[in-house]
Amino acid sequence: MQKNKSLATLLAFLLGGAGLHRFYLYGKKDVWAWLHLASLPLSGLGLLLLPGLDPYFPCLPLSLSVLAAWVETLVIGLTPDAAWDAKMGNAQPSDTRWPIAVLLVLTLGVGATGLIWTIARLFDLLYTGGAYG
Repeated sequence: MQKNKSLATLLAFLLGGAGLHRFYLYGKKDVWAWLHLASLPLSGLGLLLLPGLDPYFPCLPLSLSVLAAWVETLVIGLTPDAAWDAKMGNAQPSDTRWPIAVLLVLTLGVGATGLIWTIARLFDLLYTGGAYG
């Protein structure tokens, strides 16, 4: 079955925290897809069981899943078309154009901002007790 590189990249960027891109690419037997998906109920359970704790900590599994998905977005999008087709066993050659480049630039900007925010918030909570936010 033909696997579309542009669709996989878009799924990884938008819904990668839930692992939908991995389900699209590798199916239900992919362990990493299930780990991404497990971050959703795990974070929700943490929010329910730890109501007095800052929401940053219970939502950390979901945050890490989303950050990992953005790295996967970059890996998928930067894979050359010929290598993508060989890896996925595509019969027809892929021809990704400028939308992939725009999505990669967007991913890099949003991903870097998310990573910096995550680190800054962690240091704020650990060293000042959340005095700055």
